Parts: sequence; C-alpha cells; structure tokens
Amino acid sequence: MRSGEVQTDAIVVGAGIVGAACGYALARSGLAVTVLEAAAAASGTSGQGEGNLLISDKEPGPELALARYSLGLWDALEETLRDRLPPGLGPIEYERKGGLVVATTDAGVRPLLRFAASQRAAGVDARPIDHEHALALEPALNPAVTAAVHYPEDAQVQPVIATETLLAAARSHGGRTLFGQRVTGPIRDAGGRLVGVRTATGEHRAGHVVLACGPWSGAVADRFGARIPVGPRRGVILVTSRMPHRIFGKVYDADYVGAVGSDDQDLQTSSVIESTAAGNVLVGSSRRRSGFDQSFDLEAIAEIAAKAIRIFPFLATASVIRSYGGFRPFMPDHLPAIGPDPRVKGLWHATGHEGAGIGLSLGTAEMITDLITGREPHLDAAPFDPGRPALQEVTSG
Repeated sequence: MRSGEVQTDAIVVGAGIVGAACGYALARSGLAVTVLEAAAAASGTSGQGEGNLLISDKEPGPELALARYSLGLWDALEETLRDRLPPGLGPIEYERKGGLVVATTDAGVRPLLRFAASQRAAGVDARPIDHEHALALEPALNPAVTAAVHYPEDAQVQPVIATETLLAAARSHGGRTLFGQRVTGPIRDAGGRLVGVRTATGEHRAGHVVLACGPWSGAVADRFGARIPVGPRRGVILVTSRMPHRIFGKVYDADYVGAVGSDDQDLQTSSVIESTAAGNVLVGSSRRRSGFDQSFDLEAIAEIAAKAIRIFPFLATASVIRSYGGFRPFMPDHLPAIGPDPRVKGLWHATGHEGAGIGLSLGTAEMITDLITGREPHLDAAPFDPGRPALQEVTSG
C-alpha cells in the first residue's frame, strides 16, 4: 500500500444527512467505513433546510413506504444512541410536532380531502378536521381556510445536529470521517471494477463506494464514468425575528403537494410555516430549477411571504431578519436512487431525495446497508434502483 493510501470496506462520499446515515448504518453492520467530505458536515443541502420529517406530502407508493419506515427509525434513534455518543453532544431536537395541511380556496377542498383519503387507505394517520378543531390546534390560523387535515405523525429534527450525531455514531462503531477531501477520480482494478477513490491528499481503497452528494452527485458520478440524472432544485426560506409562540405545529397549504411533485423548471411557491424553539418563524417554500444559481430571488421571497400571510394574517407585521436558500437533489421521476450503479461495479448511489432527504435518510441508509451486505431489505428496493428504466431513458437521451 502506497503512502497516503487507506484501505477500508466501504467509502461514503458526502457528509450530509444521507451520507452520515449511511456511514452510521454501514459501520453498525460491522464494516470498516470511511466518510469523505469535500467541505464540512452538513455544509450543503442538509444545512440549508428546515429538518422536515413529513408523511403528509407523500402520495401512496414507494416514497411514502420509505418515509413511514424511516420515521419509525427516527422515533428510536435517540434511545438507540444514548450510550454511544460523547458527552456534551446535545439532543437532535427530534419532535413529533404534527402537521396541519389547509386549503385556502373552495377549489382546494376536494383535492385535499381526496389526497388524505388515499393516504389513509395506505395506513397514514390523516384526520380531516373542522374549523373549531383546526383553530384549537392553531389559534392564529386564518379562520377563512376552507378545509384542514391533521397529520399527527409529521415530525421535525435539527438537521445539522442530527448529521453530526450520526457521524459521531459512525465513529463510535469504528468508522472514520475525513473532511476537506474532494474526490477527484476513481481507482479501478484490472477488470475495470471501482475499488476506491482519489482525493487531493491520497488514495482510499474500498470494496464499495457510496455516492451521497445530494445535488452534486451527478457531477461526482461523471468522474467515475457513471451518469445519473440528479440536479439542483433551489429553495428559499424566510426567517422572522423572535416572537412569542403563536404557531405550534407545522402548517402548510395544500398546494405544497403539487409543487413537490411538479417537473416545472419555473418558480413554484407554497406555504410551509413553523416556529423554532427559539421563537423565530421559518417560512417557505419555493422551488426553481435554475442550476446552482445563488443570486437573491426577490420574486420567490415576495410570493412566499404573501402566501404565508394568507394562512397566518399576523405575519403581515412580522420582521424578516434573513433569508437563505439551498439546493435540493431533483430526480426526473421524483424517487431517490438507492442501490448499485448499473454500469460501474462497486459504485452505489444514495441520492435524489429532493426536499425529503432528512426524513428519508435513515431508511435509505438501512436499504443501502442491506443491499451491500447481502441482507433482504426491509422494503422492496426495486422502485429506487439506479438502473430503473425511467432513469436509463434520461441518461441515454
């Protein structure tokens, strides 16, 4: 082995929430794992979101099944890690705060209730409620909303703390985390199989390489000769000044579901509103496919603010202290890629979760670990296969 070269069972490229979860699950399974990150933990998508763990926005199908499986893992995580983490590492701020989805027009009532009914048929706790009950949950809610559905299962976590916690958990099982390690290219054996990666500081060899780079996964995969159609979809969030708590759960309008599932490249906005423990209110959300453009998006901010006021009128007088944006990993068929690359042996993908990566991370990590170690996954992995026809049609086009 040459100087600077490191041998391990599995390499995870990316230390956002998905990469951290994969590192933890693989290390817990007994593999020697190294997590490589070009910058710092949660320095990309994971550090630029709200930490949503949502059931309420997912239609029946594979993603909903993965979300429900992952939520069960989130429920147990803090207890599982209680004796493994170093002193001083605070709680991940996991809270089953629940969600309230509201319609703000007469035309929105029937689609909202129909969507909730389809979720109930799939086992989701989706409860249509009347105005009195809605106002009991959220007294500051606009009483003119036309319908509401309560989702007690929706939850929240602090994404940066959760990412750091999962990385610490991976280290507690013998894993390594290396930062400032930009992957520059592959290492292949004589037969062309991927057996490691090169970085600016050395070589890292492994039997398996997992790409968990979020919206940057496509560019990194290209360096390995593997095309995957994941790209950035930008979102913007507003943050108000601190105030007494007047919003108690996660509240959003029924348009949010349609925005999540849309392929439109142009700006789409819908209201997602919640308070933080400190008393700030987070107001989202927007979606725009414009590459990695980080310019100030006044149009998105204005639309987000106007829609939020329609749900909580008191926000009209709230002071916005800052806004921030991030890039979600968009996939053309709206399902993440989880599993082996169909062309490059030894390469695995865990990406394409768009805005659901926090919630889906633990289930994704378990699926990747099961597939790598030869265990039967808890869920059917076929819908998430990176070699599925819907993705091959895009990459070959």
